[in-house]
Amino acid sequence: MKIALFQTKLAWENPTVNRKFIQDYFLNEDESFDLFILPEMFTSGFTMHPQNVAESMDGPTMTWLKELAVQKKCAITGSLVIIENDNFYNRLVFVFPSGEVAYYNKRHLFALAGEDKAYTKGEDKVIVKYNKWNICLQICYDLRFPVFARNVENYDLLLYVANWPKPRINAWDALLKARAIENMCYTIGVNRIGEDANGLDYPGHSKVFDFMGNEQLNCQNELGIFYCELDKKTQISTREQFNFLKDKDQFKLL
Repeated sequence: MKIALFQTKLAWENPTVNRKFIQDYFLNEDESFDLFILPEMFTSGFTMHPQNVAESMDGPTMTWLKELAVQKKCAITGSLVIIENDNFYNRLVFVFPSGEVAYYNKRHLFALAGEDKAYTKGEDKVIVKYNKWNICLQICYDLRFPVFARNVENYDLLLYVANWPKPRINAWDALLKARAIENMCYTIGVNRIGEDANGLDYPGHSKVFDFMGNEQLNCQNELGIFYCELDKKTQISTREQFNFLKDKDQFKLL
């Protein structure tokens, strides 16, 4: 499966500008790919004022994503602020090439920034099936909680989208690699670049690790679309050779 990671800057609380910027890059790419990944809150930046940017699942951003996915014949994923039943969610949407949508609501809200006061937490772990890959959807701060990500479902790809700032980027680098090793799965983290309205600097470091923790792609702090091919056949044979997942603990989240 061919993955395209878009490591991008984000205009603060301006969905119209962000959609236009993303679309210009997306449609001008000549290469074909199976999955296009955007960062966390790609329409707004990591805002604690959801009322300024929230949309419904029938709003302009979701309509736009569906049109792009159908036009380009690929899946698109990233998180945005969604309002539903008077609650705000940091929601990671996964739009299939058919225009169908799956989604995951961020479970671990970043209390240090007040995300737990502004948003409603999700409860369910979500794994989508696409192109014969089982993909586990996670958002930013979820990366610090390995129990929630533990591969008890035998998924193939663990995906994080983020607004992870420079002061804590070493944790991002280390934990992405750890999640790949302990879950014997491809692990992708897509982070933004640039500065937000709060003066926080985001250094990128979007990365892809394979099922043994080997770095396959490092976007450094550059703006652009980056590509990586995932090899499921090799992942399966490696899991058969080193069957560490067989010895995993069985548990259920409450």
